[in-house]
Amino acid sequence: MLLDLASLKPNTCYHLMTQTLIPRPIAWVLSASDNGELNLAPFSFFNGVCSGPPIVMMSIGKKTAEEAKDTRHNILSGREFVIHLPAIAQAEDVTASAATLPYGKSELELIKDNELVEFPGCPLPRLKAAPVAFHAKLHEVHYLGNQKQAVIYAELIQAYIDDAAIEEDEEKGRYLVDAKAINPLARLGGASYTGIDKIFSIARPK
Repeated sequence: MLLDLASLKPNTCYHLMTQTLIPRPIAWVLSASDNGELNLAPFSFFNGVCSGPPIVMMSIGKKTAEEAKDTRHNILSGREFVIHLPAIAQAEDVTASAATLPYGKSELELIKDNELVEFPGCPLPRLKAAPVAFHAKLHEVHYLGNQKQAVIYAELIQAYIDDAAIEEDEEKGRYLVDAKAINPLARLGGASYTGIDKIFSIARPK
């Protein structure tokens, strides 16, 4: 089937993209509202774009034609935030936190595993159960499309990685992260998710 994307409605394109650009990592973002209430929401139009400085990209839309999503509002207010990478075991909580709530009401009340712990050096805590968390700050924002989708570039300040999933390779000056130990949750289309089923390596050409 050959599709002319310019002839499709934006919502149709969205569902087509989310079912073909797969799997996608999930940024589970903890941010603070104007009154200090913690907001938690997942975004899967997300990935790394630069390593010096370390920068990731998140595309965040609106609740309505006039009202920005809470996470977008909080990040663009200049406050620092936390990007978690959820594990498979957190799939139900990730889905629950995607609920649309009035601004200032916390999604943490909707999830089961909502224990927070201190994130040293960060003004916000992190979710204890998430195997990876990044302390982040706004770097830049671009607006795209007719609905002014916010493409947010976030600089990563520090990272938390579960001790069971990381070790240092002093010889190469790198860190080795065990993907299976993280057991990351990845997004497909609609309400579908996936995880890591098989890991394999292929030697690169010399």
